[in-house]
Amino acid sequence: MNPLKKLRRLTEMPTFHILLALSAAHCLNDLLQSVIAAVYPMLKADLGLNFAQIGLITLVYQLAASIFQPVVGYAFDRRPFVWSLPTGMCSTAAGILLFAFADSLGLILLAVFMVGLGSATLHPEASRITSLAGRQRRGFAQSVFQVGGNFGGSIGPLLVALIVAPNGRRYVALFLIFALLCFWAMKPICRWYAGYLRELRSSERREERGARLPLSPRMTVFTICVIVVLIFSKYIYMASLSSYYTFYLIEHFGVSVSLSQIFLFIFVVSTAVGTLVGGPVGDRYGRKTVIWISILGTAPFSLLLPHASLPLTAVLSFCAGFMLSSAFPAILLYAQELLPTKLGMISGLFFGFAFGVGGVASAVLGDFADKYGIDAVYNFCAYMPLLGIVAALLPNLKNRSLPR
Repeated sequence: MNPLKKLRRLTEMPTFHILLALSAAHCLNDLLQSVIAAVYPMLKADLGLNFAQIGLITLVYQLAASIFQPVVGYAFDRRPFVWSLPTGMCSTAAGILLFAFADSLGLILLAVFMVGLGSATLHPEASRITSLAGRQRRGFAQSVFQVGGNFGGSIGPLLVALIVAPNGRRYVALFLIFALLCFWAMKPICRWYAGYLRELRSSERREERGARLPLSPRMTVFTICVIVVLIFSKYIYMASLSSYYTFYLIEHFGVSVSLSQIFLFIFVVSTAVGTLVGGPVGDRYGRKTVIWISILGTAPFSLLLPHASLPLTAVLSFCAGFMLSSAFPAILLYAQELLPTKLGMISGLFFGFAFGVGGVASAVLGDFADKYGIDAVYNFCAYMPLLGIVAALLPNLKNRSLPR
């Protein structure tokens, strides 16, 4: 089929506008959340923090998001709540406002906890609604949803460089405009979801609960353990870039804070592009193939990065971000296909685990940087993508009959 005709057919889906709204909400939510890491250099100077305290901030944020995500997913799988997405955004908006004016480490930790709690609500709920709205094209739907988050995460550091860095941390409060836009984007989602639930209850259909598992319980547990190892390798390396990349550039190359934010923007844009590619490629060639290539294929770039010049560092970080980010849509869809009756819980579990690994890794890497230097962090983390070799153990689900 002609690519333009295929794209036109996808955009003519009855729920395509809902997928766009979900992508926009994910974009704005992750834009707000990316502000935290982008402001780290300013926060470190304002409050006199060390790398270990920066890692602690990331740990609290990531744990707040990771611990509550599977809980939220499980709770709303059992008792769906139409207004769950706006409720989570209320917590994020309050946390951003507190983050802008907090003058102590304790208040900063409270602020990032509230932002993390908002993330714990949005990610499993929005991912589950995306799967419901995607119907027969869940891979395409998940790609649209995920790329919104990556794009929002890429805009955040750039806006911090343009707005906050020249004027001071209090200008973070201006980002509440994006919270208001996010509430607006959630309106059609809530209306559609309310109609979906009414239809489901009136017809007394439970397609998701009646779906069969594609693997035996023992094999399902084994496969989830393999996925956990892959997420572990992916997010340790991602934590080194998302939390400490700006510090590495400033210390290793002597660049300014603003220029380091632009380099961070380049990296995060690469994650958006990789996410957009990963989902459709997984639909065509299988999730396992994408997971295998994307994680293990990151290793050449990660191993070269600590030894590269400044221009080549930008290129290598883009390539590493592109390769590594293409894995997550495939991992999430693969996990949802393993447990199709628990879309919210499995989404929350894997989003939450990813956040948790990132948080713990950031704290450990921060202490590691204080003791051995920021360069040592990248020399150590460069080997993590090699764990992608375990993707060979994943069963191939491409040709299995899965519920839609």
